[in-house]
Amino acid sequence: MSARIGVITFPGTLDDVDAARAVRYAGAEAVGLWHRDTDLQSVDAVVVPGGFSYGDYLRAGAIAAQSPVMGPVVEAARRGMPVLGICNGFQILCEAGLLPGALVRNTGLRFICREIRLRVENADTAWTAGFEPGAAITVPLKSGEGRFVADEATLDRLEGEGRVVFRYAEPAPNGALRDIAGICSTDGRVVGLMPHPEHAIDPLTGPGVDGLGLFTSVLGRLTAAA
Repeated sequence: MSARIGVITFPGTLDDVDAARAVRYAGAEAVGLWHRDTDLQSVDAVVVPGGFSYGDYLRAGAIAAQSPVMGPVVEAARRGMPVLGICNGFQILCEAGLLPGALVRNTGLRFICREIRLRVENADTAWTAGFEPGAAITVPLKSGEGRFVADEATLDRLEGEGRVVFRYAEPAPNGALRDIAGICSTDGRVVGLMPHPEHAIDPLTGPGVDGLGLFTSVLGRLTAAA
């Protein structure tokens, strides 16, 4: 039986279809979850995809993080379920308290849409176990509030605990502190990143297939644990 990976849709989400496609490309079953759901339908992992969730005009991800579905997601994550937040999903995970720090307006206040090279800093998380440490991947970046910020103590802790998962391979175009593109929880099962791996799974529609590695990585971890 294939692993079941939930993909949440909030009002305004626009990358849920792409995330579900990435799940299927990796060989798992994509299970749609609505933001008002309280039943995770026995999924093995969850993807919180990108988009522009309702309430972002107040603070990106702040209102979505209060949606009914996030209660069981937070509980499941704290029990060890793998969770991936992409772009707006990363913002939601930070607002829900699953990841530290915050995402704020890009330096220069401009929306950025371009391919970007990332370096895999931690290849021992549920979502990066299939990569080599230091591997370079190319995926799209498209966000207006993608600048990762945190206080110095939090940044030092993330660095010291190896919880910086992805770093921009060039000076972060959005001004993210320490060029951080993605981070993880202490157990490495919850990962959030600003760029979009689900848009780099098919050479026909994206810059190669580097992004597929996140989805095959979690499938490998789930299969090994079964």
